[in-house]
Amino acid sequence: MQDSTPIAVGIDVGGTKTHLRAEAGGNPGPGQSAVDDHVRMSVADHVRMSRGWRPHDPVSAAAWLAALIDEALPQGARPAAVAVGGHACETPRQCEEIRSALHTLLGVPCLVVGDAELLVPAAGLDKGVGLVAGTGSVAVGRLPGGDTVQVGGWGAVLGDEGGSAGLVREAARALWAAHDRGDPPDALAARLIAAFDVPEVPALGAALESATRPSAEWGRHAPSVFAAAEDGSTLARRVIAEGGRALASLVVRLAGRGVPVDDVVVAGSTVLVQPALYEAFTGALAEALPSARPRPLRVPPVEGAVALARSLR
Repeated sequence: MQDSTPIAVGIDVGGTKTHLRAEAGGNPGPGQSAVDDHVRMSVADHVRMSRGWRPHDPVSAAAWLAALIDEALPQGARPAAVAVGGHACETPRQCEEIRSALHTLLGVPCLVVGDAELLVPAAGLDKGVGLVAGTGSVAVGRLPGGDTVQVGGWGAVLGDEGGSAGLVREAARALWAAHDRGDPPDALAARLIAAFDVPEVPALGAALESATRPSAEWGRHAPSVFAAAEDGSTLARRVIAEGGRALASLVVRLAGRGVPVDDVVVAGSTVLVQPALYEAFTGALAEALPSARPRPLRVPPVEGAVALARSLR
């Protein structure tokens, strides 16, 4: 297969799961999206946990990616080009170091970008903003000259507002403030106390601080925040509204730095699954940047990685 039909490998390394897709076939023509090319043939479609992904160690990250490719592709198949969108790939220097190490291992054209950079090509666009709100939150775009600008994505402890972990952190903060005011516990308190299996609101602090992987361990309780809002919790609704505004502010920051923001491609396991958060985000975006068009991504982000890989050949 490798001799007659070069294989493009795209990899989306998320905070929780990694999706590899490999395809053989011709490149799309001008204006053709990543999903429109009918001559493409699937070679592999592989999903696994992201455990072991260490993007701040380029050699380790490259070895992890090479092992994943070897595991996912059929025996004897080799990639002709590889593009990776990596969770926590935060700077051009970091991405280039992983790319160089991966190229050394594979000997084929490689590209490594932050995972949010997959969204615009996955949507079949040449330019725009990619906004991810899953476990964490981040937005990325490109200046007219081509330089990448990323905002947000600072992790559950310090940032990631609007992502699932950030929402749980802010919900706990709202409950502590209410407790300090002497307000009686509401539905949000009941939901989070049950989720973290603690007896009372003050005990939430120790529960959060004991997490060894805050993003994942906090983020899995985000459904409790949305359930509390449906139960009538004013605090939960306020946390969700503030989360939506925080996501919109990421786009505002990109616009302030000169990034074209006419199209905002939105993805993530939180914002696209929870209508209350998506509506809070789009409402805040419309108020701050009326010309920006939010576009929910309807295909897996790995499609963007495949499109980038095919552009390397």
